[in-house]
Amino acid sequence: TTPPSHTAVKMVQAQPLKRVKIVKKHRNKFRRFQSDRFMRVPESWRAPRGIDGRLRRRFRGTIPQPKIGFGSNKKTRHTLPNGFKKFRVFNVADLDLLLLHNRKYAAEIAATVSSKSREGILVRAAQLNVRVINANSRKHEKTEDER
Repeated sequence: TTPPSHTAVKMVQAQPLKRVKIVKKHRNKFRRFQSDRFMRVPESWRAPRGIDGRLRRRFRGTIPQPKIGFGSNKKTRHTLPNGFKKFRVFNVADLDLLLLHNRKYAAEIAATVSSKSREGILVRAAQLNVRVINANSRKHEKTEDER
């Protein structure tokens, strides 16, 4: 017996093209100087600019500062842990841009997109074999009276 000519092909979720190990040279965040001493100074990093500042003059015993050497590898910059880079999608037409790049970029549905539009984007993403990062967001089951 010969097998039928139209065999069903199971679509497999897109895998990243190449997995380069992501190396973080500095894991914890750089805290702003004296943010631990004063409530009015937030923790987000700002460069020191005082004329007599110990930190700007890089005295011994001061907190670590960001330097150019802490930068990421250009090949792994902006890469997610799953090996893809993010591409924000607002509608189905945006998703078509990923047709030939589904192994490098993963779609992220924008926060402003309605749940109705999200369903259309998810259907098209399955057709194009594009990974959607936040596919489960804003999903709700329809009740009997909604159908």
